[in-house]
Amino acid sequence: MMNIVIDTNVLVAGLLSPFGACAEIVRMVSAGELTLSFDARILSEYNEVLRRPRFGFEEEKIATFLDFIVYRGQAVAPSPVFHSLPDPDDEPFLEVTLASQAVCLVTGNQRHFPAERCQGAKVILPGDFLIFFKNQRAAKNRITKRSTRTRKKPRAG
Repeated sequence: MMNIVIDTNVLVAGLLSPFGACAEIVRMVSAGELTLSFDARILSEYNEVLRRPRFGFEEEKIATFLDFIVYRGQAVAPSPVFHSLPDPDDEPFLEVTLASQAVCLVTGNQRHFPAERCQGAKVILPGDFLIFFKNQRAAKNRITKRSTRTRKKPRAG
């Protein structure tokens, strides 16, 4: 299963609208197709932002979703980043991406994560992530099909 980190803006957009790349990523997390990496700071930000009255999310649904993340996700204890980011509130997301060895950090704000400060972490837009995910799945399926074709059949006799 692919391990990723999701910036809060992607989570909120995915929960607000049932359409688009962000919604598809949230569905994939909910379906168990993706594992979310997080730490206490990220979980706290998710909790605080999702409870803002302007979004209108139901308390019980927020609690259930956050419990799901804790239960199905991967909690990590990251180290601080070497180079600070333009927005210090984004640093936990990069730190968790690096510590968990996540495939990538999915965000709608790539400019907040300059490549030269990300220590090799892949930071990707939601739409680009879906393309990447589908390509990874297709490559894995090709390898699986190839390995089943090359297995020798048992001899009769």
